[in-house]
Amino acid sequence: MISGVLLDLAGVIYDGDVAVPGATEAVLRLRDAGLPIRFVSNTTRSTKSAVLDRLARLGLSVTADEVFTPAEAARQWLAEHGRSPHLLVHPNLVQEFDDLRSGLPKAVVVGDAGEAFDYRTLNTAFRELIAGAELLALAPNRTFKDADGKLSLDAGAFVIGLEFASQKSAIVLGKPSQAFFRSALATMSCADAQAVMVGDDAETDVAGALAAGLAHALLVRTGKYREGDEKRFEPAPTATVRDISEAVDWVIDASKR
Repeated sequence: MISGVLLDLAGVIYDGDVAVPGATEAVLRLRDAGLPIRFVSNTTRSTKSAVLDRLARLGLSVTADEVFTPAEAARQWLAEHGRSPHLLVHPNLVQEFDDLRSGLPKAVVVGDAGEAFDYRTLNTAFRELIAGAELLALAPNRTFKDADGKLSLDAGAFVIGLEFASQKSAIVLGKPSQAFFRSALATMSCADAQAVMVGDDAETDVAGALAAGLAHALLVRTGKYREGDEKRFEPAPTATVRDISEAVDWVIDASKR
């Protein structure tokens, strides 16, 4: 039985500013089937409001409480632990942290900083870590599909570098964090064993969801998917499908069993 659906965004619903063919209709079919949806994204270059605006431009009516981002999880962690952020993130994301308290003990927050990843910024973050700051990884992804259609380095490599140098382990806030998946499911009152995840990243989306206890995780062959991804990580996908449209076919069929 399936009673809740988690959907990745980049590579599943859209590529850049363009919808994946059939994605808008697929989401509407899930809503028509009465299945609650949450969008769980590891995006660390866009604010939550920017994500909602993009979805609206694609013809999808999505509310703020249906979208979960690592930056939102980081804000909550910082507030709960009485820390102020030292940001190593993309300039577009800085405003998400503008209203947080300063003057508290630090936590280094690492996202996909893009061109801001250079020796100076990395070394400054390293010095904060050896001075006592915690290390927060918004997402540990290895790669993302860039604007030119090719894969580019994501934040994961830089997080590992900072871990190695500082001898500290990062607290991962986005996928594949079990807490991230479960926080989204909790808002639907959906048990892990009745949930399905749909994503284009075989490691963080699919293996991460299954390791977190979700019943099913589907890998789509859009976005960052590359031939053979379904065999590279464990647990393996419940199914590998062409795209979000085929994934929704699978989900609706499974929900009727």
